[in-house]
Amino acid sequence: MTAARSTRKPGRASGLAALAGLLADETRAGFLLALLDGRAWTAGELARYAGVAPSTASEHLGKLVAGGLLAEERQGRHRYVRLADARVAQLVEDLAAQVGPSSAQRPRTLRESGAGSAMARGRTCYDHLAGRLGIALTDALTVRGLLRQDTGFALTDAGLRWFADAGIDLDRTGRRPLTRACLDWTERRAHLAGTAGAALCRHTLDARWCERIGSERAVRVTEEGERRFAELLGIEARSLR
Repeated sequence: MTAARSTRKPGRASGLAALAGLLADETRAGFLLALLDGRAWTAGELARYAGVAPSTASEHLGKLVAGGLLAEERQGRHRYVRLADARVAQLVEDLAAQVGPSSAQRPRTLRESGAGSAMARGRTCYDHLAGRLGIALTDALTVRGLLRQDTGFALTDAGLRWFADAGIDLDRTGRRPLTRACLDWTERRAHLAGTAGAALCRHTLDARWCERIGSERAVRVTEEGERRFAELLGIEARSLR
């Protein structure tokens, strides 16, 4: 009797296993989460962040670069790494959302507790806004008929005009979707991502409606931001604090 021919595709399966292996190390996972701030970090900065030796960090970063999850840039003697692209950021954030805040280690110090609260209040998720801030903006856009969520995330005609009137440029020439729902790992709801989410985040930071705080991804809304969000979207300032 002849054995049944296998329909398994070893190449794809081995690729998936290799990807899972890259993500299965706590240090490498920590690097990927840190790089969700959308900025480039040096190997030394990531080593200090993760509490590992520089040689250990370099070894892990080499594997992440070789696996296509990180992109490497060199300026003089310095080596910088960043997430390879928005798809990698989406993968990391989606997996983090599956873990959820309930599985996270309890803060050991008042400083850790404050940092966690700041991240939950408002943060960048690669290149768009997340946390309660991201949800508040997404809800306000939806309530005002600028964003539809009933058939997936999509800007309405009024929404496109709103972005133009607010001076927020939407680059629609690339292959990236204009809007995308991204599951928020602290709020357990979807916030706005995609080209529109990135443009909104970039504008809020450039216009000083929001500012980064600390070395993490946390952001806070400035007084100017509170005024502008109230004018443009009817968001109460107290809900952003």
